[in-house]
Amino acid sequence: MLRYALPALLFASVLPAYAQSPANDVPLIERAKIFGNPSKSGGRISPDGKWLSWIAPRDGVLNVWVAPASDLSKARALTDEKVRPIRGSFWSPDSKTLLFIQDKGGDENFLLYGVNVVSGKQINYTPFEKTRVQIVQISSKVKDRILIGINNRDPRWHDVYSLDLASGKLTLVQQNDGYGGYLADEQLNLRLASKPRSDGGATYFRVKGGKVESTPLADIGLDDSQTTAPLTFTTDGKTLYWTDSRGRNTSALLAQDVASGKTTVVAEDARADIANALYDQRTGRVQAYSVNYLQQEYVPLSNDVKGDLEFLKKNTKGQFSVVSRTDADDKWLVAVDSVTAPPSAWLYERKAKHLTQLYVTRPELEGAPLVPMYPQEIKARDGLTLVSYLTLPQASQADASGHASKPVPLVLLVHGGPWARDGYGYNSTHQWLANRGYAVLSVNYRGSTGFGKQFISAGDLQWGRKMHDDLLDAVQWAVKSGVTTADKVAIMGGSYGGYATLAGMAFTPTTFACGVDIVGPSNLFTLLETIPPYWESIKQQFYKRMGDPTTEEGRAMLKERSPLNSAANIQRPLLIGQGANDPRVNVRESDQIVAEMAAKNIPVTYVLFPDEGHGFARPVNNIAFNAVAENFLGKCLAGRAEAIGGTIKASTAQVKHGAEFAPGLQEAIR
Repeated sequence: MLRYALPALLFASVLPAYAQSPANDVPLIERAKIFGNPSKSGGRISPDGKWLSWIAPRDGVLNVWVAPASDLSKARALTDEKVRPIRGSFWSPDSKTLLFIQDKGGDENFLLYGVNVVSGKQINYTPFEKTRVQIVQISSKVKDRILIGINNRDPRWHDVYSLDLASGKLTLVQQNDGYGGYLADEQLNLRLASKPRSDGGATYFRVKGGKVESTPLADIGLDDSQTTAPLTFTTDGKTLYWTDSRGRNTSALLAQDVASGKTTVVAEDARADIANALYDQRTGRVQAYSVNYLQQEYVPLSNDVKGDLEFLKKNTKGQFSVVSRTDADDKWLVAVDSVTAPPSAWLYERKAKHLTQLYVTRPELEGAPLVPMYPQEIKARDGLTLVSYLTLPQASQADASGHASKPVPLVLLVHGGPWARDGYGYNSTHQWLANRGYAVLSVNYRGSTGFGKQFISAGDLQWGRKMHDDLLDAVQWAVKSGVTTADKVAIMGGSYGGYATLAGMAFTPTTFACGVDIVGPSNLFTLLETIPPYWESIKQQFYKRMGDPTTEEGRAMLKERSPLNSAANIQRPLLIGQGANDPRVNVRESDQIVAEMAAKNIPVTYVLFPDEGHGFARPVNNIAFNAVAENFLGKCLAGRAEAIGGTIKASTAQVKHGAEFAPGLQEAIR
């Protein structure tokens, strides 16, 4: 392990003037209670209503469990994973099989498995190497099979197969020679195919009799590429629903008559995109839609579910989501999130208008000092509105509206993607950091999804520039609002959030007191060189929105925007976490910048997990990295920290460089 001398002045210059913890009177919540295995999660009700399933630990590893809906005391584990957690499952249409996908060590080569709920027999439906399965269509009308995509013939494209769930037999439906994806109807007939365009958009074609027609149904340009897509057909196949931003900014929910091609606006909202809806279990027609601006809310479109949604809103504390429904539509499984309590799952019986709590995800957090989250609208310097989320520790002495009375250190927590978004709700990282004494701010910077195509396109070619300016503007807002002071702000994030951390440290080296980068790219050239082959259909979109490595202008931009090339400017402490098997952000991204910094004697701590990919799925690894992170932040921002203790040795963590720069880490690895 290489070690380099630490210039004492570097750390001393960024230590804040806090003489004591800002949250000494608040009980410290153990890391394991926040980041360990949930007691239960991922609940689903079977289509026939006879079974309930969920994910829960078995011998310390998350597995699939099932119980009769009428008697949860008869719950039993269906799977027996020993190392890597299963993080979700879903029901077969006939209610006989629970399905789940699983990879190896975070390589994201997800294979599809099924377990018979009666016999417990497990089958690997896709026993192939270097293959990533996709679910193309699961229909409530065809009970014995589903459609899946498999890329074992050509890693770039997924051929469509019909999977017989009982026997495991795969039957080729459509060989894929260059299409980004397919949409099928409720009879499992392929109806649409999308083909990537050179401008980063997509063209949609009808499919008839297994043949893709030559005349386009729809041409979608780059601007609409992330806000326009077909969603689903009605049961009779006569209506196609779209989320569609063509001719508008935010995407509306449209209904298209298949025969005539005529479209009708079903729902739209000028604040946010509409992509999620509740559909009639029998007809497939839209009953309600959800819109998520500051918070998610359901809007009923028919009387079928209006009373149910009103009842749930009145009788649940916080946001609720309808997670699954029976074929008879007499029972719903509803998730409830009240932010200041751990999420819970409830069985809703529609006829009786009755709610029964099934479980709390983390009962050990009930009664813990969890704090509210406050949605914010922050103005960027050019006038864009940045929907953001602020969590304040009790030391802020915030009022009911989230106005802080005392400034505290702040962690700017940046989401990944970048084509994703932060939302309102219980957030484990927010609660953990707030409990340690920090304000936490998550910002939907330009390029984030959910707020219309103009907001996404405002981030085109703005990695490390206007996207980063948005983060800086949000920090300035927090300083002006009295949330924090300018010298007590850290930046932290994963994936693009990791890139933003590196960009912050390298491009604005005195803005942040320190940074925590998790699986973040440092070199945009090598990032684009190593994207997975199955991203071929969206490769041009990366080029158009990030910078095109095939042009001289694009190469110059990518070089300029790569933190690696400005690593010599980094002045403040940096912690990096990486999964060795990451297929999205190759381990080389972290290796490169650590080597560059080490060569220049710039302090950096590097923790590598050999059995992880794009993030840390195994709780022991997540807990270990967070143990290092909170002690690192504790030195940087003078917040509280639970000792690292035995977390490193309980994990697979390899401290590749700079253990001496993170308090307690050297002792933990001895």
